Amino acid sequence: MTITQDPTAPLVAVVGATGAQGGSVIKALAESNKPYRIRGFTRDSTKPASQQLVAQGVEMHTISLVLANLKSVFDAFAGANMVFLVTNFWEHLDAERETAEAKMMIDAAKAAGVDRIVWSGLPDYSKLSGGKYTHVVHFDGKAAVAEYGRRSGVPFVDVQAGYYASNLLSPGRTPIKGRTDGAFAIRVPVSPTTSLPVFDAERDYGLYVRHVLEAPVLPDGAEVRTGEYLTMAEMALQISQATGKRVVVEQIPMEQYEKEAAAKGLPPHVVLDMSDGYNSVSEFGYYGGKTSPSVEGLARTPISFSEFAKTADWTKVLV
Repeated sequence: MTITQDPTAPLVAVVGATGAQGGSVIKALAESNKPYRIRGFTRDSTKPASQQLVAQGVEMHTISLVLANLKSVFDAFAGANMVFLVTNFWEHLDAERETAEAKMMIDAAKAAGVDRIVWSGLPDYSKLSGGKYTHVVHFDGKAAVAEYGRRSGVPFVDVQAGYYASNLLSPGRTPIKGRTDGAFAIRVPVSPTTSLPVFDAERDYGLYVRHVLEAPVLPDGAEVRTGEYLTMAEMALQISQATGKRVVVEQIPMEQYEKEAAAKGLPPHVVLDMSDGYNSVSEFGYYGGKTSPSVEGLARTPISFSEFAKTADWTKVLV
């Protein structure tokens, strides 16, 4: 069903409309048999991705969701019935800023009188590790926002993202490197038996958000976890099967990982964030031992990693 401008249809405000998660949410709502008006937020309404959404019937609202624009942020949420909120730590690497801006958006949504808030959160690794790993600020900050949202008095659900399969395809981010023997290695500071809940965020994250927004009774305060649990070795095998290339997992010492991360220009607090994150996942699990949710109730079955590997373009990575 196409997006509507019918004033009787619920208005869903979507932050990060041109990004992976926000774009996936809009796509999932556009595929629903229920009518929605959609207001997408972007900092640049002239870019092609934004114009494509306008052509689909999305009301694109140009705004920078920062504390300095407090009044404009509150105005931007006015009239919304439901909201999807997301932040991007990697734009500025400042967890305190990320948390403050997210809380501002929750306040703005509450002031607008929305019925439901869906937040793109992550687990709290300080808590899940019993205080052992306390530097994973890009996870813990989002968890702090979820606690704030649950106290807001507005029905609130935290839809947590698993590991992006697309990370493996990005030349600047992928841990996949060529070896002298002609094989390719996923070089990570964890064991090949370490599991991650991997998923195609661009295609499938919105399925979970849509399911929450359309639930007859919102599971207020709930966490929804996404992804298909696979070990690193299983991921390597499925890439091999899809591409015909030999892909293996190569566990590197944490000290070496930290040195290489610093050499890429990551500041010390982010290097520590990443190393603590790997350690916590290895020892306590990505979701702290909690399982990923079943796909029951979703509009369709999410894409498996095997399917992702078969359709992905690996030419910039496996070279």
